[in-house]
Amino acid sequence: RVFPVNPGQAGKEILGQAVYARLADIPEAVDMIDVFRAPEYLSAIVDEAILLPQRPKVIWGQLSVRDDNAAAKAEAYGINVVMNRCPAIEYPRLNIA
Repeated sequence: RVFPVNPGQAGKEILGQAVYARLADIPEAVDMIDVFRAPEYLSAIVDEAILLPQRPKVIWGQLSVRDDNAAAKAEAYGINVVMNRCPAIEYPRLNIA
């Protein structure tokens, strides 16, 4: 399941899914946060993720999304970080049937 988070679109729907203003507004725990924002926003997203009652296992920065300091902070809190990669590109490389 995908939970769209976009403060400017909060309260609307994207493909039938409610859009949330911030990570803390999602009504259940998430496994992965996929970041489609400019790299300068990654640190703030990490800060939000750290405060969640149940932290995600992974924060994934899309292509060109890289902030080594933000990644180090997330990893210090037990969150794995992938940066500058796209799950849609990487998943087929795993050869998972």
